[in-house]
Amino acid sequence: MRYTQKSKKSSNFFCLALALIGAIFVVALVCGLAYYFSVDFNSNVKGPDEPVLKLGALRVAYSPEKGELFNALVSEFNTQGRRTTGGDVMQVEAVEMEPEQMIQAALDGRVDVVNPDSSIWLDQIDRAWMAQKQIDTGLIGETARYAISPVVIAVWEDVARSMGYPQKRLGWGDIMTKAAADPSFKWSHPSTSSASGLLATLAMFYAGAGKTRGLTIEDATAESTLEYVSAVQKTVRQYGEGEWAVVQQVIQQGPGYLDAFVIAEQLVIYYNTAGQKGKLVAIYPREGTLWEDHPLALLEKADLRPDQRIVFQQFREFLSGKESQQKVLEKGFRPTDLSIPLSGPSSPVAQLNGVDPIEPQTTLQIPGSSVVEVVRDVWWYTKRRTNVFLVADTSGSMSGDKISGSREAMSVFLDQIKGDQERVGLVTFSSQVNNIIPLAPLTTNRAHLVNEIQHMSAGGDTALLDAVWAAYTRLQQLNDRERINAIVAMTDGQENNSRIWLNDLVADIKNTNKNKVPVVIFCVAYGEDADYDVLEALAEASGGQVRQGDLTTIQDLYKTLSTYF
Repeated sequence: MRYTQKSKKSSNFFCLALALIGAIFVVALVCGLAYYFSVDFNSNVKGPDEPVLKLGALRVAYSPEKGELFNALVSEFNTQGRRTTGGDVMQVEAVEMEPEQMIQAALDGRVDVVNPDSSIWLDQIDRAWMAQKQIDTGLIGETARYAISPVVIAVWEDVARSMGYPQKRLGWGDIMTKAAADPSFKWSHPSTSSASGLLATLAMFYAGAGKTRGLTIEDATAESTLEYVSAVQKTVRQYGEGEWAVVQQVIQQGPGYLDAFVIAEQLVIYYNTAGQKGKLVAIYPREGTLWEDHPLALLEKADLRPDQRIVFQQFREFLSGKESQQKVLEKGFRPTDLSIPLSGPSSPVAQLNGVDPIEPQTTLQIPGSSVVEVVRDVWWYTKRRTNVFLVADTSGSMSGDKISGSREAMSVFLDQIKGDQERVGLVTFSSQVNNIIPLAPLTTNRAHLVNEIQHMSAGGDTALLDAVWAAYTRLQQLNDRERINAIVAMTDGQENNSRIWLNDLVADIKNTNKNKVPVVIFCVAYGEDADYDVLEALAEASGGQVRQGDLTTIQDLYKTLSTYF
C-alpha cells in the first residue's frame, strides 16, 4: 500500500490526536487518583501526633474505667467486615482518654465520637465549643447509651458490718457518724473534676436540701444545705483524681489504703472478681444516688463525613444488640436493654460480688447545667481544707531542663488549687534544707510562693530526708486536725546528705500518724535515677503514693496530685 503526502498528514494528525487524548486521559487518571487518595488518607488528618483515618473509619475517645469492655466490643465490631454504601470497610479506632483530655480532643477536632463515663461532660463540651466558636450551636450530636452503673460508696465488708450493714440501709449520715467515732477511719471521694466525684457531691447537696428531684441554685446555696455538705466533707481523709485511679491504688496497696471510697458499682464487681485481698460491698446511699450513663455521642464537626455518620449509626446499633448487651452485663455494667435480667444465674450484679441488683431504691435527678456549675463552684467552699508542703529538690542533678520543668510543674499545682483558704508552704533542699516558706493561706502567700518557685536554682547534694522531716515537723507543730495534712516531695536522685536516718524517720511517721496528726506523703520520682526505695518507704509509712514523672509528664503529674487537695 502506498501513502500519499495527504494520507501522511492525515495519519500524523490522527496520531497526534490519539496522543493528545491519551495524555488527557493520563492526567485525568492521575488527578482522579490523587483526589481519591487525598480524600482517603488526608481528609481526616488530626495533626502530627494523630494517625490519619481511611474512609469508613471512626475515631472514638472512651474513658478508662470501661477499657476492657469497650475494646472487646470494638474488636468484635471491626472483625465483622461491615461496609458503607460506598464499599469501604467500617472500622472504629478506640482511644483511651480522661474526660478533661476528651473535652480538649473534641474541641480540637482530634476525635469524631466521645464516650465518657457521664453525660455531664457532654454539656461541658457544648458550652466550651460555643464559647470557642462564638456561636449558639453545640458540638454534641446524636447520642446513645449502652451501659449504666450507679455511683456507690465502696466499703470493706467488715467495716460495713461495724456500721450496721446489711441489716441497716446506710448513707452519708452513717459515714459522718463512723468518722466522728473512729479517728482512724479513712474515706475519700474524687474531686469534682471527675464524674464520680461530681455525682457524689451532687448527691450530698440533694441530701442536704432534703430533695430527690429538681435541685435548684437556691437549694444548693441555702445555708442549711451548705452546713450539711460541709459536715460530710470535713470527714474526708483525702480527695483524688477519679474512680479508676483509686481502684488501682486499692489493688496496689490493699485494704489498709482506705476504709471507704466513692466509685461506680461496676468497679466493686471488678475488684471482687479479680481475686484481690478482702471483699468490698456497695453502699447505695439511702438519701439517693446518681448514675454514670456512659453516653456515646457523635460530634457534629464541619469535616464529619457521610461515611463516618453511617459507621456511628452501625456501631450504635451494634452496641444495643443482644449479644453486646450481654457482654456489657458480663463486665459488671448494667445493660440498657431492660429485657436482660440482672438476677440471672450468670449475672455478676449479685450480692456474692458485693452489690445488690434491686438497688438503688432512690435515684436522683441530674439537675440543670447551671445548677451543676454552681455545685462545682460551691464545693470549693464546703470541701475539707488542706495544709500542704511542697518539698522541692534543687540539687546539682536538677540543673537545666529538670529545674525548669520543676518550676513549671509546681506553678501548675498552685494554679489548680482554686480555694484561696488552702494553706501551702514550700521547702527547697540540696545539700541541706535551703529555704522554708511557712504554711499560710494562698490569699496571702500565693505570689510569694510563685516568686520563690520561679527563682529556684540547682546545685549541691541531696538531703531529701531532712527536707521531708522539716515539713513533717511543722505540720505536727501546727496540730491541725480539722484539715488534710500532706507533703508532696519531689527528687530526681539518691538521698546522700541527710542527718536523719530513713528508718528513724519512717518509724516516727508511723507512730505520729497513729497517735497524733496524720500526714500523708505523696512522693514524685523525677526521672529514672530517683531513689524509689526511699520514696516508697516514706509513702507507705504515711499511707501515701509514689508517682513517676519525667520532663514531658511532670506538669500533668502535679496537676493530677492537686486533685487530692
